[in-house]
Amino acid sequence: MKKYFTILLILFQIVLYGCQSQNKNISAEVKENIKARVDNGINTGLVVGVITSDGVSYYSYGVKSLETKEPVDENSVFEIGSISKTFTGILLADMVVKGELNLDTPLQELLPEGVTSPIRNGESIKLYQMSNHTSSLPGMPDNFNPANLANPYADYSEEQMYAFLNSYELTRDIGSKYEYSNYAQGLLGHVLANKKQMTYEELMVKTIAKPLKLENTRIAFTPKMKENLAMGHSAGVEVENWDIPTLAGAGAIRSTTVDMLTYLAANMGLKKSDLYPAMHLSHKNSTSKGSSSMVGLGWHIRLRNKLEIAWHAGGTGGYRAFAGFIKGGDKGVVVLTNSDVAVDDIVFHLLDPTSALNKPQKPSFVTHLKKSIENEGIEVATRTYWELKKNRTDKYDFGENQLNGLGYSYLGKGELEKAIAVFKLNMEAFPNSFNVYDSYGDALMKNKENEKAIASYKKSVEINPGNTNGIAMLKKLGVDTESLVKEVTVEDAILESYVGNYKYQKFIMKVTKDGKQMKIQITGQNEIEIYPKSENVFYLKVVPALITFNKTEQVESLTLSQGGQEIIYKR
Repeated sequence: MKKYFTILLILFQIVLYGCQSQNKNISAEVKENIKARVDNGINTGLVVGVITSDGVSYYSYGVKSLETKEPVDENSVFEIGSISKTFTGILLADMVVKGELNLDTPLQELLPEGVTSPIRNGESIKLYQMSNHTSSLPGMPDNFNPANLANPYADYSEEQMYAFLNSYELTRDIGSKYEYSNYAQGLLGHVLANKKQMTYEELMVKTIAKPLKLENTRIAFTPKMKENLAMGHSAGVEVENWDIPTLAGAGAIRSTTVDMLTYLAANMGLKKSDLYPAMHLSHKNSTSKGSSSMVGLGWHIRLRNKLEIAWHAGGTGGYRAFAGFIKGGDKGVVVLTNSDVAVDDIVFHLLDPTSALNKPQKPSFVTHLKKSIENEGIEVATRTYWELKKNRTDKYDFGENQLNGLGYSYLGKGELEKAIAVFKLNMEAFPNSFNVYDSYGDALMKNKENEKAIASYKKSVEINPGNTNGIAMLKKLGVDTESLVKEVTVEDAILESYVGNYKYQKFIMKVTKDGKQMKIQITGQNEIEIYPKSENVFYLKVVPALITFNKTEQVESLTLSQGGQEIIYKR
């Protein structure tokens, strides 16, 4: 891939602060790391912005599109995905500061006539619980069935959103547990906008974007934003932009690095704004005392080396974004990329240099495979794949997610034969991964091969009972899923033997036991509950992953299996 390299030294006067700044806050190590990610084909384009009281610094590398080769810069437009949730949290906080709502206002008060919010044990869902992911509403509704998996939220309607709420029965007490919920956040943004008799975008622009002069922060593209758009990519393949009309508050906003640094400046108090009281309120931990997760209104909070970092990540089909700042400190960081590869480590490293910076992966083989499929057909491409995997693992990344991304790219374009072939190839390459069977099921269901889809989804859930998508799809296909997820009981003494600390490089995974409930916590991350699939294999419900405890006479290590990769943590 041809290299496109842009360094932007900020030598002009900064309007926000009336001072000058050079690109001194982004180290040579970070720049080289970013260059390697782009040169290896992991990210298509990547832009970093750092803000302090001295001003701003930018660094960009890569291109907006592999076809046009136009370089990205700080004015390039990206989808910021779930960082939109922090905007939604601030909208709620602003109404609270103005006395229009309370944090504990029941959701029911904002719902239209005929729509009923579920209750449990006499308790109702409060607005702040929707913003901090403790509402007990699920991550996604079970009536979410996109016609186009490449733009999955586009056809989810207001009627579907309210129909799900009317029918949903809470499975646990409200406020008792953190569970990340796109549905709750999208619903929150919707009802807040309805209260003002506006769309979500109109409310966000009026309350946040216009006062802060965020000219390129919108949901609908302006002509200028469209001109500066960095096209999204998955596994090196250009993909569709996402449209999220109904659940907009969960992830519909597009923005630039320039605008996002201005947004952070206001949140940090570096830029004077009437919104600061609401922003400050949104940064305060709103979860219950003793909770394993710290969340404000939208913002997550991470404690590390005596630093308190407010942050949020975002991801859509072809983009990843991350924004964070040190609470009460003097640094904020934004990283935007037009690829579906996480950039969290860059932000945390720039905010706290003791936080590890991931080593760049090897180049993906998918570009070669796609060319072979297009030029030589599926059969020849499949042989090419196995030959490359046998002889060139030293040069290319053959991770499960690479094939998965290509498969969904074909699925989104309606090229079902190619999608099914790629997903089938992924199953053969990773026969122990639940996710490959789940993806294959999606393609078969799209192709109306329902019996085969059912078999594939069942296999997926058999491997990982925490696969909520597989369970939801089986229900749509009329399958009784109660017998698929069996409760497994493990002796207390065996559970106790797993408790301890396990290390991989600089990361520690702490395994604890609370009664019968096992939990894990990786350095700098929230505590997560795990559930037994067998005596020594546990699954997670919040992310698609498995934990296997390895022992001979005693437990010596554990294996984290996620996304086709296995990482061994030694005790």
